[in-house]
Amino acid sequence: MKKQLFVLLGVGGVSLVLGVSLILLFEADHNPGLNSVFDALWWWVVTSTTVGYGDVVPVTKAGKIVAIFSIIAGFYIYTNVVAFVAESVHGFFDRHEKGTARVKVEDHLLLCEYTSMADELIQRLPSIPELAALPVVIATDLVERNPYPQHAFVRGVAINPATLKRANCSRARFIFIFANFRFADPDVKTLHIASRVRGENPTATIFVEMVDEKSDLLRFAPGNLIVIPSRKVMEYVLQHEPFNPLDWMADARDSAQIPADPDE
Repeated sequence: MKKQLFVLLGVGGVSLVLGVSLILLFEADHNPGLNSVFDALWWWVVTSTTVGYGDVVPVTKAGKIVAIFSIIAGFYIYTNVVAFVAESVHGFFDRHEKGTARVKVEDHLLLCEYTSMADELIQRLPSIPELAALPVVIATDLVERNPYPQHAFVRGVAINPATLKRANCSRARFIFIFANFRFADPDVKTLHIASRVRGENPTATIFVEMVDEKSDLLRFAPGNLIVIPSRKVMEYVLQHEPFNPLDWMADARDSAQIPADPDE
């Protein structure tokens, strides 16, 4: 788009300078309507836009040839300017759909990776009072457009700092990291993301979907992770049973994986 803009500016600049210079050169001694640079500039604008007020008309053959080229250049310049502006406006409003804009919500629920399990959670959010009212942000490179227009969407690899920044990870209240089965060992990827996310947000409650809920890697993972067993959740899904991920949070607290809130 920048290249297109530079081309338009170049063509417009050349047309303007040549048109004004040549029309003065060929018409100044023959045309009473062209007595100054401003008159020539006015003529060029009116001619190149094909408005054609008729107050200044070239009378020499050379002047008419300059007018022809000014009109042709004007067609190219202004039609492309309109297209450029329309594309820019559309791109601005399409950023949220394509996930290229930075979200501005805070105290939100951040979903890292859009998988079938993530979709199950999104579907069940309205039935979970503690989560239903929270804004939702989906950060993933697995889809190209926002799968849920009512929620915010950031397209990118969830482990990328730029992606996490656009998803306002540092301001999230709950963060869910779902297993990406494109990898041979999805738990490695999940915990890697968890490590990066915890660095961005030291206070959020982080849920990690684990294929192996007793993985040795959990010993080296950031503290206070809430493990969601992938197989257990799938059992709930297949049996059409309700599940609340916050139940695992309570279980973790009971198991001393996370400290109890002193105010409770």
